[in-house]
Amino acid sequence: MTAAFVFPGQGSQAVGMGKALAEAFAPARAVFDEVDAALGEKLTATMWEGPAEKLTLTENAQPALMAVSVAVMRVLEAEAGVDIKRDAKFVAGHSLGEYSALAAAGAFSITDAARLLRIRGNAMQKAVPVGTGAMAALLGMELDAASAVAAEAAQGEVCQAANDNGGGQVVVSGNKSAVERAVEIAKAKGARRAMMLQVSAPFHCALMQPAADAMAEALGRTDVKAPLVPVVANVLAQPISDPKEIVKRLVEQVTGTVRWRECAAFMAGQGVTTFYELGAGKVLTGLLKRIADGAKGVPIGTPDDVAAFKATR
Repeated sequence: MTAAFVFPGQGSQAVGMGKALAEAFAPARAVFDEVDAALGEKLTATMWEGPAEKLTLTENAQPALMAVSVAVMRVLEAEAGVDIKRDAKFVAGHSLGEYSALAAAGAFSITDAARLLRIRGNAMQKAVPVGTGAMAALLGMELDAASAVAAEAAQGEVCQAANDNGGGQVVVSGNKSAVERAVEIAKAKGARRAMMLQVSAPFHCALMQPAADAMAEALGRTDVKAPLVPVVANVLAQPISDPKEIVKRLVEQVTGTVRWRECAAFMAGQGVTTFYELGAGKVLTGLLKRIADGAKGVPIGTPDDVAAFKATR
């Protein structure tokens, strides 16, 4: 087993995602129907018809991206005979993608994953008044340097590394004024580029504590099983399978750093040579090139991608 299945996070959404899968494959349609039923609304209408502004709202983008990822998983099982326990050494996902990974590996039902991500999206949006938090990408800086910039910029406010995406791409998050200071400090310290990001809230920092509390409560009411294969947790960059620990780390993840570079490097170090990115877009495949030398990323999100995958089996 030299493969891992990885699942994208926010930013990969696009109007129309998953539509061709639903038209081509009954197992995909079943996933989308289950997500719509779980949420009591036609999220698929927003996914397939837009508008983009509505899909991008975090309460919609999070369950929508999970739905596409799990739909791909179910199609691969039905069409290509994929057995996650046999065919994957690990699963992992970027931020909300960790929920997709857990649903794909049987730790959550699709219904629970959709409801949890709707709660997560709403709670993250409500945690900080609009306009008071921000995020910025620091390019050409590794995690240690970016963390030092964030610490210097904080000045009594919150500013911390939110995502370590690999290849010298670190995202910082916190109070808007502190993040703006971080951009200027990073430029002065030789970052290749430093720019504010168009996001609706400062994800993965201490300002998200109210959302972490909401997720602790929601996950406490959810039946979480051991996944069929270990999930490499965002906040640990280590594999876990115990349901209690999964819940603990998902709560920590709301305010903690997404250690994606270390997650991918860990899997590569454990012998994973092919990373199948299941779902919308190919962001993780792009990041992989900078993290794991010689590893291959294969995005699977459309019927053509499914056909290409089948042809290799």
